[in-house]
Formats: sequence, C-alpha cells, structure tokens
Amino acid sequence: MGRNQAIDAQLQELGALAPAGYFVALHIRFASPLLMFQTYDPAWADHYTKNAYALRDPMIAWGISRTGATRWSDIDLPDPFGIMAEAADYGLRYGVCVSCGPMSSRTVAGVARPDREFTDEEIAAATGHILRLHHETEPPDHLTAAEVEALNVIASGDRYAAGAARLGISESALKARLTAARQKLFARTTAEAIQRAKDYRLI
Repeated sequence: MGRNQAIDAQLQELGALAPAGYFVALHIRFASPLLMFQTYDPAWADHYTKNAYALRDPMIAWGISRTGATRWSDIDLPDPFGIMAEAADYGLRYGVCVSCGPMSSRTVAGVARPDREFTDEEIAAATGHILRLHHETEPPDHLTAAEVEALNVIASGDRYAAGAARLGISESALKARLTAARQKLFARTTAEAIQRAKDYRLI
C-alpha cells in the first residue's frame, strides 16, 4: 500500500468513528500544519475560520500544550468566547481531542459526534488512527542532492528549460526531480515545496 493510500485508509476509519466529523492538523510547525483534513459541517468550518477561532479554541490550546487524548468535556481550559457551546449548535456536541508528536512537529486532532460521549474503546481507536497518520506524514529529514539542486534552480528564478540546462540534465529529468521533492514534502506545487524545504532547512 502506498503512502497516500495508507493515509486515505486511516482517514476513512477515523470518519467511521466520528459521525459529526473530524479535524486533523498534522505536523504543526511555525503555526501552520503540514497537512490538514476535516469533515466537520462546512457551515461550522466557515464560521470557525471567519472568526479566527483556531487562535482561541480551548481544544487546540489543549492539544498544543499536552499530548494524549481527552474528551472535550474534560478539557480544563477557559473558553471565554464560548467556542465549545457554539460548536454544539452545529452538531459537535461530544468530542475527543488527540495530540501527539514533539512540540516542533505537533499533530492535533478532534473527532466529534452529536449523540453521546465517546467510549474508552473509541478513544483508543481514534488515537491509534491519529498516531498512524502522524507517522505516515512525517516530514523528510533530508532530500537527495539531485532534489535539492532542482528546487534551488527553480527557487533562483530559472524556468524549467534554463534550470535543466544549468544542471546539464533534460527538462523531463528536472521535472521528475521536482515531482519527487513535492511528494516527499506533501506539496501541491513546486513553490510550496520550495517554501517547505526552506522551513525545514533542507535547502
């Protein structure tokens, strides 16, 4: 099974556990996640984003400050903006926060249901899926010399043809190296790959 298939499989299992949806922010670095997946009600997601709740959400604060798993009802942090009560209005009445990984690459996730608290067994299952997702999406600690060269020529402003000529390789070989780097960095575009490689001090 390829890495993307493994990620999809874990997300499918997580979705089956969370009738009101889930939110997974993987490898949060420099205040933003490497990857993010969520299936909450889009109306809630829009409301949450519009009000910049991520900066004030007690669930996110709990996940950033600790690791492990806890029911939302057991989170002992203040909620002066009433975010948890608002979430309940959108069907996210009961939930669990799962957090793992070092502070420099933290994963924080929430799973929700509208009808009852999660059982200990369900929390253990959700935690297992989050841990596997965290592992599957581990950012690389190095790129090959060829991938670094390819990213650097594009970062310096060269177009494909000029960059390939500078490296003494074909344009298709340059594109293949960039594709490999993008896949390793979970980047959709070469520009995003370059930024992530810089963030992770790989180039």
